[in-house]
Amino acid sequence: MKLDKDFLDLIENSGTLTQIQFEILEIYEEDRKNWKNIALQKDVTKNNKNLLMLLKEMEDVEISNKIISNYHKVLEYNNINAKVYASQIIKNNEIEQESKNKNSEDEEFLHIYCDGACSGNPGPAGSGIAIYSNGSKPILIYGAYVENGTNNIAELNALHQALIIASQNGFKEQINIFSDSKYAIDCISTWAYSWKKNGWVKKGGEIKNLDIIIEAHTLYEKLKNRLVLNYVKGHSGIEGNELADRMAVNAINEKSVDYNFYRYEKIEDVIKLKSY
Repeated sequence: MKLDKDFLDLIENSGTLTQIQFEILEIYEEDRKNWKNIALQKDVTKNNKNLLMLLKEMEDVEISNKIISNYHKVLEYNNINAKVYASQIIKNNEIEQESKNKNSEDEEFLHIYCDGACSGNPGPAGSGIAIYSNGSKPILIYGAYVENGTNNIAELNALHQALIIASQNGFKEQINIFSDSKYAIDCISTWAYSWKKNGWVKKGGEIKNLDIIIEAHTLYEKLKNRLVLNYVKGHSGIEGNELADRMAVNAINEKSVDYNFYRYEKIEDVIKLKSY
């Protein structure tokens, strides 16, 4: 159902929304100055409207996600199968545990974590990758430095590189890619289909970062039968995500346009590196 101005007035606080409310509405950082006009074009389920009201003024992310988790429990208890926003925090523990369980050298797996960073937004941007395979020490890569970039372009560059790595790998089983950018994942695995159908245009204006989206989507199409894109919450202690984040920042520090391997002895030392 479409939102109206009265509802937006009900859920806002001092002319804006909380981070989680923006995520529910899929309004990303670069578009938030015009968030009301964008929100009025959104189709939102009844349960997501309920969440938007419950999350008014809830700036604390942990409390917000507890509210979301409890809302899901209410639906489950009442045997209601409904389409409702699920913060990935609800799923992160399962994803992390699965990754930890797949650390035996006898079990083949390929997990690729990717992340982007930007100092300023716009500002210097870079991308990082952490590759886990068959219980071996993760391979760390950094690059794609952009002098005047954004968070979104850094995230897209990182996801694009993860897809390139997946496409060049001879791994026959399912490949998992992990990103903390719902924007990047949705661009290439959801929205791209309607954009492509309409000649790579969308209602309401320009598709930003279109060139990299088309390249990444093309790779995704070739790989999707043996590939899963997973969204994980950034800066939540998931090792692969933390390592990819440090590599993205390192790309900025080194101004590394090309992707390079990062040499290290201990994972703990990498985690201690600067993060934004």
